[in-house]
Amino acid sequence: MPLYTYQNNWFSTLCSIHPWGWRLSLSLAGFPAMLLTLGALFMVDTPNSLIERGHLVEGKVVLKKIRGTNNVESEFNEIVEASRIAHDVKHPFCSLLQRRNRPLLTITVMLQMFQQLTGINAIMFYAPVLLTTLGFKTEASLYTTVITGAVNVLSTLVSMYTVDRVGRRMLLLDASMQMFLSLVAMAVVMRTKVTDRSDVIDHNWAIMVVIIICNFVSSFSWSWGPLGWLIPSETFPLETRSARQSICVCTNLLFTFVIAQVFLSMLCHLKSFIFVFFSVCVAIMSLFVLFFLPETKNIPIEKMVERVWKQHWFWKRFMNEGCNNHAISGEGTPSTVSLYS
Repeated sequence: MPLYTYQNNWFSTLCSIHPWGWRLSLSLAGFPAMLLTLGALFMVDTPNSLIERGHLVEGKVVLKKIRGTNNVESEFNEIVEASRIAHDVKHPFCSLLQRRNRPLLTITVMLQMFQQLTGINAIMFYAPVLLTTLGFKTEASLYTTVITGAVNVLSTLVSMYTVDRVGRRMLLLDASMQMFLSLVAMAVVMRTKVTDRSDVIDHNWAIMVVIIICNFVSSFSWSWGPLGWLIPSETFPLETRSARQSICVCTNLLFTFVIAQVFLSMLCHLKSFIFVFFSVCVAIMSLFVLFFLPETKNIPIEKMVERVWKQHWFWKRFMNEGCNNHAISGEGTPSTVSLYS
């Protein structure tokens, strides 16, 4: 089906509320941006950022405020030393390619790739088109999209409450199972209830579709959504953090672009099997988490090598005794968790 047909369906959906419905939709999209702008005015620099830029006095003041105590001299000295080491690293991107950094870099890239291969952005971007394909009316598909957006926001709060209690791996594995079952259920519904001869789905099955999509969005939002960013950030040493974070964002946006471009063509050609494709991706990433992703809950960065990487059955081969420098051992490197928890 041509791309312009989907574009027309999308804009028809927006305008179906009222002739000025598209203006309302665009205006509402600007509301979160306004909140982010206002929130940025009240943000304070972190101790790491202040000290790295040479504002030692201000950095110590913020550190005392975070800790709620004046006894921060030891931690302050560690941050200063880590900042000094970071300034000595002239080529952080070259450092990322060294053998000792491969576990962190691999996990960073794989998490961002898998985050998009769940199909979450394809579903969120094209939810009205997808629901219309399943037989929903244009108004119903738009309202259902609003519901999934609300589920997305509320489920993220669940992650904030549970991530430091049950651990990263448990959340990822549990959510992967839920997403896998949701995708398989969607494939079954599309295969059995949506045919070329009928573009209308039964009311009860329509409700089931909404429940399945909400369950999928919810499980993603309290797991792979936030943890795809959290896990890399809490394992990055200060020396290469900016370089690794840029690769993290670049990988995420690259796969977001690719999935967004190919989803409509895949939907036209694969139909119900598109959900089988994403379910296979979810199964593969579950195996990756099970065998290759170590638990990083409550482990400070300076202990990460000894307690995580050197204890892992696969990654320990990259942590030989010759790799004894600050970039991976974390000597003098402050704990991301301890600073921001």
